[in-house]
Amino acid sequence: MPNAKASKTFKKDDMINTIQELNLARDECYALVKKRAKFSAATSAIPVVGLDIAADIGILLKLVPAINERFGLSRQQVAGYSPAVREIIAGAEGGSQNKNGAGMSMVGAEITKTLITYALRKIAGRAVKKQVLKFVPFFGWAANSVIGFRAMRFVGNSHVDDCYDAAKRVIESQYGYSPT
Repeated sequence: MPNAKASKTFKKDDMINTIQELNLARDECYALVKKRAKFSAATSAIPVVGLDIAADIGILLKLVPAINERFGLSRQQVAGYSPAVREIIAGAEGGSQNKNGAGMSMVGAEITKTLITYALRKIAGRAVKKQVLKFVPFFGWAANSVIGFRAMRFVGNSHVDDCYDAAKRVIESQYGYSPT
């Protein structure tokens, strides 16, 4: 993961075993989302139609797998888990959605442009406003930047929350309670 702090505290083979470790992973991922959302805001301010959408897709193609991996939920990591753990991650027993209602569609999934486009459609109204605002000098560009930041932060933080919930369910199933 590109975040320097995260790379110091996380080794690829580590598995999150406690709520404390899980909270650390969540905080690191929130920081990564904020950093990438700032980049999205910067590209949104450039008055070229479509550039921000292309940049957002590129950002999410790297961000979502990094978050999955940090929580031990990348496609490769999940493939190595027992069927019972994979079932918990998939939410086969009723599934769950985070507080934003974004669902768990990208947890442990192969991240493709199609899946990212689906995630961006959830915020499609904002994307339309962003494209219209490209034609309003200064104020429109500034507003576009704010919309870009908030949209990227929403999608990124929703995914962090989804991963947190999935990893927490796995930890709780292993211990029968929520270890701290």
